[in-house]
Amino acid sequence: MHTRTPGHDVAEELRASVSSFVRAVRACVDEVPPLRAETLRALREDGPQTMAALAAARGTSHQNISRVIGEMEELGLVGRTRNPSDGRGFLVGITEAGRELIDTEEQARRTAIDAAITGALTPDEQAALARVPHLLDRLCQALPGRA
Repeated sequence: MHTRTPGHDVAEELRASVSSFVRAVRACVDEVPPLRAETLRALREDGPQTMAALAAARGTSHQNISRVIGEMEELGLVGRTRNPSDGRGFLVGITEAGRELIDTEEQARRTAIDAAITGALTPDEQAALARVPHLLDRLCQALPGRA
């Protein structure tokens, strides 16, 4: 039997609200599919990577990431170079076009969220919301497997 704690209802409301918020922001702003966007962000932040590393970090198959990389390569968003530590392999890196695309999308997200905050929330609510990111970061660290 599962025991409900006092935080159970808050936990479920938080999960549902965060999911709803992410979906709403994506629906109004995102033009890049999630796996492409995640991959471009990883390449921008961490530099060139192997297909295997990209697939593992995204929690997807090598076949799926290979297809996505191929599509992005055709669009000029990523490029491949020889892997200096394995002459038979390649590293995938973000191009300037890929960087511009993901930077533009992130700016559009920030603008949309800022407009929603200033248009829908009172100054007191905005002040309360300003504390939420820190609290969410703390909750992420407290989740099993994250310490």
